[in-house]
Amino acid sequence: QVRLVESGGGLVQSGGSLRLSCAASGRTFSMYAMGWFRQAPGKEREFVASISWNGGSTYYAGSVKDRFLISRDNAKNTVYLQMNNLKPEDTAVYYCAAALRSYGLGDRPGDFGSGGQGTQVTVSS
Repeated sequence: QVRLVESGGGLVQSGGSLRLSCAASGRTFSMYAMGWFRQAPGKEREFVASISWNGGSTYYAGSVKDRFLISRDNAKNTVYLQMNNLKPEDTAVYYCAAALRSYGLGDRPGDFGSGGQGTQVTVSS
């Protein structure tokens, strides 16, 4: 079973940047697509971005495309989410999640399991 630990959240002003990290352990990280999701108070979990097992393909929600960048370092068992030009509507708890099956593209949000404990991102206007 994979263990995921997110970090890097915080309070930032609108237009600012943050870089989230997610360290994975417990299974072979490089075999699985990884994704980032977020959940704002009173809302359901929302897909943000994903990256295929080898990093060759990435996918983004329309609301973050061209502002967020997902990447992975398989040598460090870590996936990142670089968030630029943050907006108040980006405020949420951000979770990373691992794909349920190996060697996938990660192009379907339903392919991912539940995330770690999450990291809070708050964007002030």
